[in-house]
Amino acid sequence: MSVSRQFIKYVSQNILGMIGISAYILADTVFISRAAGANGITALNLVLPVYSLIFAIGAMIGVGSATRFKIMKARGEKKADSYFSNALLWAFLIGGIFLMLGIFAPDKIVKLLGGDAEIIAVGTDYTHAFMLFSPFFMWNHIMNAFVRNDDDPGLAMLATLSSSLFNIVLDYILMFPCKLGMTGAALATGCSPIVGILICSLHFLKKENNQIKFIWKLPSVRLLAESCQLGVSAFVGEISSGVTTMVFNMLILGLAGNIGVAAYGVVANTALVAVAVFNGVSQGAQPLISEYYGSGKKEAVQNLLRMSVLTAFGAAVVLLGIVWGVTDTIVEIFNSEHSVEMAAYAKQGLRLYFIGFLFAGYNIVGTGYFSATEKAKSAFLSSISRGFIMIILSAVLLSVIFGMTGVWFAFPTAEAITSLLVTWCLRRVAKRVYHQ
Repeated sequence: MSVSRQFIKYVSQNILGMIGISAYILADTVFISRAAGANGITALNLVLPVYSLIFAIGAMIGVGSATRFKIMKARGEKKADSYFSNALLWAFLIGGIFLMLGIFAPDKIVKLLGGDAEIIAVGTDYTHAFMLFSPFFMWNHIMNAFVRNDDDPGLAMLATLSSSLFNIVLDYILMFPCKLGMTGAALATGCSPIVGILICSLHFLKKENNQIKFIWKLPSVRLLAESCQLGVSAFVGEISSGVTTMVFNMLILGLAGNIGVAAYGVVANTALVAVAVFNGVSQGAQPLISEYYGSGKKEAVQNLLRMSVLTAFGAAVVLLGIVWGVTDTIVEIFNSEHSVEMAAYAKQGLRLYFIGFLFAGYNIVGTGYFSATEKAKSAFLSSISRGFIMIILSAVLLSVIFGMTGVWFAFPTAEAITSLLVTWCLRRVAKRVYHQ
């Protein structure tokens, strides 16, 4: 199969899978808006950073370990077999910490993230319920990444779409017929990764095509560190939305109160769809880039990078056009109480915020490429810039100068600046590696 056909196969299937994840998050938000109104969306948005952190750690361990596995398999190194079991064991230990926090301190978490007494009352049970499933969220990331890297992207996509559909159906059943409200939403979300894990497990029945092995060993810090080096872009790809949400929540609470945070909930949850598309391009191309990189095929690696960048930019243009074209419809879906104030904030926010994806797609693909080719320093610098430094600085400075308009425009500003850094890093890598 040609490089371009492989790219289309892997990326299209991974984009569909990632969109499936964002679809259930959107459905979750819509159902919560119907069941608990603006306060429900506000509570959901306040605890979104906790979700992002759990998902980010799972993605970092999973994608990083699977990338090491793929590169070493291409080089014929036996050490490749150690990464899968090590990833699962570390996810169990780290996920257990979140599980305990969910049992003993869910109200304190909501309060720490900015919730007042009214929001704490709405969000505590939700936080308690979904954090009980933390290890399963991380295991799902790991299983999916390894199955995809073991040349089975179709099964990985099926697992993701099936778990998302299961979540949406169970969401509705638990929230409305069973009348469990936000607790029902959390339970549905928590059960969905179990479905994904079970479907990915079918890969191990394919004895001839399965190269993944579970080796009973004590978890290794060294193997975890090696994996996390290459998983940093996946970590930031997930955590950046959480960091952005947390910073924006704090700023918006001061500028527009709970109604402003609810409006940002509309923007943030809609943006998850866009992020899913670009993560789909990046993570879909990663197994191919890692395999050709490990085999020393430099021209194929460059072609894959070029196709990834063009795909991301084309997707950004399409997404921006859709959001600008149907802004009112998007806002109305989430605005069950028909708040004029929230609608006005959300409409402006969607249109300004989504401009940033013209740059964000390029940045996500670029940092994914660095990780896939063992350029850990470049991946770290690019990831830290877009996920933490630039977004925080832009949000704080622009909100002081322009108020809510500045908050919305912080994301495009941060991504535009980061794109310059990514371009510089790409040129350095090309000059050092490909023009020797």
